[in-house]
Amino acid sequence: MAPVDRAQQTVVEQQLQNIIQDLYEIMVQVTNYDTTPRPTRDVLADQIKSLAASLQTLHTTASTTPLPSVPPELIHYVENGRNPDIYTREFVELVRRGNQTFNGKLNAFAGFRDMLARDIASAMPELRDDVDRIMEGAGLASPSAVGHGNVKTEDGLADVQMSAAGPENGSGGANAAS
Repeated sequence: MAPVDRAQQTVVEQQLQNIIQDLYEIMVQVTNYDTTPRPTRDVLADQIKSLAASLQTLHTTASTTPLPSVPPELIHYVENGRNPDIYTREFVELVRRGNQTFNGKLNAFAGFRDMLARDIASAMPELRDDVDRIMEGAGLASPSAVGHGNVKTEDGLADVQMSAAGPENGSGGANAAS
């Protein structure tokens, strides 16, 4: 979504305030209708015309102004009488869990990539130069430079001890460094 122009948003906010003011004035006129000595019918009619003009102005302005969109889920949340802060907190928690899952998968694939490169280089020495070139081209340490010790991922987030045992140990070949 494109950023909202603050000046346009201010114009729409002012028009909304005018509508609220018109509604308030109509409410006052309706509650005082026929309780005052002066003729209130004309005043009430003028207030309703003013409200109609304000609504028309808002409709014209809002249809040409890019306004921020509110997620429909949030609107339903508020309509059901719930606190929008709770919705925001739940949404942030959901995104955080998704990011943690993605980060875990990213680290697992990085460990698998490094283990695969090292195992290919050790099992087929004739491909060692190709594996080194591919790893260095990707900006990663080559398996011949790393050896069989700790493998550092490119983002520096995790050190992983690789094992040639494979998935039989239940960890997919990656054990946490001690």
